[in-house]
Amino acid sequence: MATSSIEIRNLYKIFGSRGRDFVETVRQGMSKSELNEKYGHVLGLQDINITIPGSAITVIMGLSGSGKSTLIRHINRLIEPTSGEIFYDGTDICKMSERSLRDFRRHKTAMVFQKFALLPHRTVLDNVIYGLKIQNIAPKEREKRGRYWIERVGLKGYETYYPNQLSGGMQQRVGLARALANDADILLMDEAYSALDPLIRVDMQTVLLELQQELKKTVVFITHDLDEALRLGDKIAILRDGKIIQQGTGQEIVLHPADDYIARFVKEVNRSRVVSVRAIMAPPNGSTAGFSISQDDTLESAAKALTERNLSQALVTDDRGEIVGSVELGAIVRQW
Repeated sequence: MATSSIEIRNLYKIFGSRGRDFVETVRQGMSKSELNEKYGHVLGLQDINITIPGSAITVIMGLSGSGKSTLIRHINRLIEPTSGEIFYDGTDICKMSERSLRDFRRHKTAMVFQKFALLPHRTVLDNVIYGLKIQNIAPKEREKRGRYWIERVGLKGYETYYPNQLSGGMQQRVGLARALANDADILLMDEAYSALDPLIRVDMQTVLLELQQELKKTVVFITHDLDEALRLGDKIAILRDGKIIQQGTGQEIVLHPADDYIARFVKEVNRSRVVSVRAIMAPPNGSTAGFSISQDDTLESAAKALTERNLSQALVTDDRGEIVGSVELGAIVRQW
């Protein structure tokens, strides 16, 4: 079942004892460096407005200090906002009572951390079912759920191992299984794969994408890596100095960078893995027969399909299989 979107509106975070006093000052144009130099306060987030769609992966990315981890911690109010609103399922999280917030954290959200955050004195199984124990789920049921998710993340047979007996990638699988065992609607992943070796990192990205195909969670994924963002994100928001500089699909950001900062980010991206056939297709060429490819295929996969068949062009079809255009191999190559 589809889950609700998260609506973040006019969100500010100013760190310091008098943060609220400076919201209007920042609105009127005071910079992050000015605020720090004059008043000793730190601007963490500035006028964040973003819709995080339900049942999809939204990636928040930016360099160190951009505010991305601060932003994700506002969704479950581990950090209190200075000003603004965060709505989920019609309720402003920022106005929740202590009891409502506790229930929201326990039942609606789950978090996966960069440093795994496993309990070293507990086994893999005990780590995975820890949240279920807090929720007072019956022992047999929580063990059943725990074993199921351990198997789903590829760790069957490791239930009795301790964290120090596992590799980094295996520990992160435990963290993911623990989050999924809670059956929360919202999965918050803060630099979850940043500490992993490149090959293990790609493997974990694949695990997440495969699980998401089935589970359709509302995932908020934090990263500083553009390739990771482009691979995982249905939607991407790029932060700089606490402000959202651009948001959209990976293709929109690669093809239409909002400014020079974003342009530098995407300069070295392999566009063929991001841009879809839909973006470059020509009108239908009149043919009603021949090889066809989907308008949602990437240029890379389309080029591979054409070269394998020794073809120079193909028809393009939509989700219903109807012809909506045509594409030539030469046009694909020119976008590389």
